[in-house]
Amino acid sequence: MLTLRGLHKRFGPTHALRGVDLELVPGEALALIGENGAGKSTLVKTLTGVHRPDEGEILIDGQPLRLSCAQDAQAAGIVAVHQETVMFEALSAAENIFIGRPPMKGPARWPALQVVDWARMNREAQAVLDQVGAGFAATTLVRDLSLAQRHLIEIARALSQQARVVILDEPTAALSQAEIRDFYGIVRGLKARGVAVLFITHKFDELFAVCDRYVVLRDGASVGHGRMAEADEPTLVRLMAGREIDQIYPPVEDRRGETVLEVRGLSHPSEFADIAFTLRRGEILGFYGLVGAGRSELMQALTGLNPQARGEIRIDGRAVTIREPADAIAAGLSFVPEERQRQGAILAFSVRDNISLAALAGPRNRMEAAVSRGPWLSAAREQTLAAGMIERLRIKTASQDTPLSGLSGGNQQKVVIAKWLGLNPRIVILDEPTKGIDVGAKQAVYQLVAEMVAQGLAVILVSSELPEVSHLAHRVMVMRRGRLVAEFEREPGRPLDAEAIVAAASGLEATRPALPTTSAAVPADPEDLSSFACP
Repeated sequence: MLTLRGLHKRFGPTHALRGVDLELVPGEALALIGENGAGKSTLVKTLTGVHRPDEGEILIDGQPLRLSCAQDAQAAGIVAVHQETVMFEALSAAENIFIGRPPMKGPARWPALQVVDWARMNREAQAVLDQVGAGFAATTLVRDLSLAQRHLIEIARALSQQARVVILDEPTAALSQAEIRDFYGIVRGLKARGVAVLFITHKFDELFAVCDRYVVLRDGASVGHGRMAEADEPTLVRLMAGREIDQIYPPVEDRRGETVLEVRGLSHPSEFADIAFTLRRGEILGFYGLVGAGRSELMQALTGLNPQARGEIRIDGRAVTIREPADAIAAGLSFVPEERQRQGAILAFSVRDNISLAALAGPRNRMEAAVSRGPWLSAAREQTLAAGMIERLRIKTASQDTPLSGLSGGNQQKVVIAKWLGLNPRIVILDEPTKGIDVGAKQAVYQLVAEMVAQGLAVILVSSELPEVSHLAHRVMVMRRGRLVAEFEREPGRPLDAEAIVAAASGLEATRPALPTTSAAVPADPEDLSSFACP
């Protein structure tokens, strides 16, 4: 249905696409695999009319296709569902689904007299929302929906356009495990209708679950292709990275010291209740739970972003009051949020500006002296700080002045982390730190976390990736419906028991005796709940 031949795209000295070839076939899902910066996003933007290729051609049904704008791509039946949702929060789900193309009623001969057919819009929107199992009304305002529910609106929007080609760019990044399994059914339904699917994800289990073929990009060029049934994960990783990645998770020694953080009776009117835990120096404390468990809201409360929360927080045995982020920074707390592009950085700012951003928190900030001369920001000191962080975290950027939007997702995440490490914090909270980044970038983040705790920092790791918490965390706190329901401790050199963690997070019981929490075996698919039954 859709063919790309010798596609090239340049942005100044950067050669983003280097002769990419691929074919999309009706009724099949093609996996587009590559590290961050491999050219996947540029390829998607070219297919959706955002960028025009410098060389090569795009064919649909064998005929050349010119895409001058996004509307041309939509007219050709090409629709994308992106990782980062962009919506009008003050509008309803139905209005967002039909944005730019609302159904109209009135005299066809007099377009000026036509008005929006609200009843039809809500009815048709509800039909596609029900099709994806959204579970909420089409008239619901987007601002009242969770991130996962917003992703379902994006998918419903694509379905409503009767698309011939659907591009799914990290579509499950914000979905729970149950929603991911439902999403697999949606993809299979698209294939059954003869839709060609281009599937982009960094989760290999998803690729093997729904994709028929794969194409691997590296440095903007196609370096491998084949059928998923004939591939395996080590082969794909080697093609992606151009090297073997033998050890994804670095060894994390147990050198835990004194308690640095105590939380007692922390509650929020609607998000969580009676939270109590401790964190020690040199410790990685994992937080695991399904979507809606309250993990991110809890972390926001600890860092002054959720001021309605009440409870006792003690750092180094001393009670502290955190009402705003500046209070948390002054107390030695730093927070890398889940949505890095919306909450963790300013994409239009340069790499240097983003790294020094936390220095603007106020006079209590311990970093201020490092980047200022008196009350003024020092350009020379700011450059020195940025250069040190770029080298320390191995951030790939043309220069300090490069806009953050020009970096890959993995390097953007490193910049957000660098912003906080420049403060020399005592406690670092990482909320989904590897969301939407490739296996090579994940390995770099894991190594960075290991280095943090080796230097004596205390780390809270919030993750929906079971292998992350089971391999990296010394302890794991499990949340369900706003409460802590279980705690697991890891023995040195052994990952935690993934099945027991999932059971606690889901409120399920294992049908067989639970393995010890220090089991060295992690299931091939730790997200699979088929071995559990309701109590």
